[in-house]
Amino acid sequence: MNRNKKLLLNSATSVIYQVLTVICGFILPRLYLSHYGSEVNGLITSIAQFLGFISLAELGVGAVVQSALYKPLADKNNDEISRIVLSAKRFYRKIAIFLVVYVIALVIIYPKISSSSFDYWFIVSLLLIISISTFMQYFISMPYRLLLNADQVGYVFVAIQIITLVFNTAISSVLIILGLDVRIVRFVAAIVFLMQPAGLSLYVNRHYNLNMKIKLDGEPIKQKWNGFTQHVAAVVLDKTDVAVLTLFSTLKNVSIYHVYYMVVYGIYSLIQAATSGLQSFWGNMYAKEEKKELIASFDYFEWLLHAVITFLFTCTGLLIVPFVKLYTAGISDANYIIPSFGVMLTLSYSIISIRIPYFAIVKAAGHYKQTQFSALIEAVLNIIISISLVFKYELLGVAIGTFIAMLYRTTYFVWYLSKNIINRPVNRFIQRILIDILTLSLSILFSSLIKIQVNSVGSWIFLALMTLVVVGAIVVIINFIFNRKVVLASYRILKKRLNMSLAPWNLK
Repeated sequence: MNRNKKLLLNSATSVIYQVLTVICGFILPRLYLSHYGSEVNGLITSIAQFLGFISLAELGVGAVVQSALYKPLADKNNDEISRIVLSAKRFYRKIAIFLVVYVIALVIIYPKISSSSFDYWFIVSLLLIISISTFMQYFISMPYRLLLNADQVGYVFVAIQIITLVFNTAISSVLIILGLDVRIVRFVAAIVFLMQPAGLSLYVNRHYNLNMKIKLDGEPIKQKWNGFTQHVAAVVLDKTDVAVLTLFSTLKNVSIYHVYYMVVYGIYSLIQAATSGLQSFWGNMYAKEEKKELIASFDYFEWLLHAVITFLFTCTGLLIVPFVKLYTAGISDANYIIPSFGVMLTLSYSIISIRIPYFAIVKAAGHYKQTQFSALIEAVLNIIISISLVFKYELLGVAIGTFIAMLYRTTYFVWYLSKNIINRPVNRFIQRILIDILTLSLSILFSSLIKIQVNSVGSWIFLALMTLVVVGAIVVIINFIFNRKVVLASYRILKKRLNMSLAPWNLK
């Protein structure tokens, strides 16, 4: 299977998985809210986020491991592949051991720092149960996942994820409806997710001739520590908001945050899924020194993503508050209707979505060390601004901190690529942003003419359909006016290709 078909398959399976993740992600939290209340939902979210900080110990090695695998996979150098995977396996098992120490520390500290009405043993037992799947991820799964992603067969692991996700949602829903203790529900979920490392190990052992007894002469993973700062920034960006709210606000605010976060992060995850194969796709081009093809394909995907992101997040911003109102109907222990927070969080995740192809190029080229200082600035900005504003503005304050941090680093990546890997004027990006702003402004203007009172699921669906049509029409018209050549070329390609070779950037 060539790399173009692998890119298509990876993207398709990832999109299916993320669609199911979004759907299942709405089902279970709603059941938690209705059966256990906002505080339990906030506690589960908070514990999961605090456990997520263990990924700081990964030091960014994952991205570097994947980059290091591109060339030996392209050259079919099995010995070098084995050395890299073995080195990564040893590293991740050390993280698994460190996780045990970290969980013990959380058992002592977390119940004291979280503002909740739950007793100590309830919090501790829930924390220990939720940590099971995280431990297995580092002890078994991570090196194999990185190998499959680098070899452009990440769709195999995604298929395993789909099976466990659907099964877990079904069985957890039944257990919640039957009224079982939330700890039993989470324990069963942890057992279900053990299917992932088991299935992954089975596939790798059957399809790769890895020599896990090979001798390591020196460190096979070059730039092993250069991804550290990049990784810290990513973890801080993803975990800071909930951590700040846990420390300086309430678990009910954590629950409110999570409801909005599910929506915007769901859209972001779909975009990530659709572009999940780009890093390994471009990494293969970079390893083979196909710079002309690399730049041409980047130009195409940049345009496409700007158009898609503008469409999706404009619709999200317009529909998120009516959706949350319906989703939390009947939940009276917290006020979930906060429009300003919803808009700011939507803007934040539109910004981080826009930078996906830029960061993918940086990782594909292995430019971790060169861009690590910007990651540090992003992390510091997020922490300082969020903590400074949370006392006065609560949820809106942490969203502003996230937005400013994301905006800074997205701008930095555009500048860095223009001066280094892609070597093109920044004006190209500015033009795309101006088109995005024009599209957004016209969409808000024309959508305001839609007068539909949302008081049921049916009325929200009708509003959503009308909004999708209006915003979609504006996106198409604006792009046809300002990007006519690429729009027409894309149309011709889509018309021809049921059997695509996936080279839409060749627009001549």
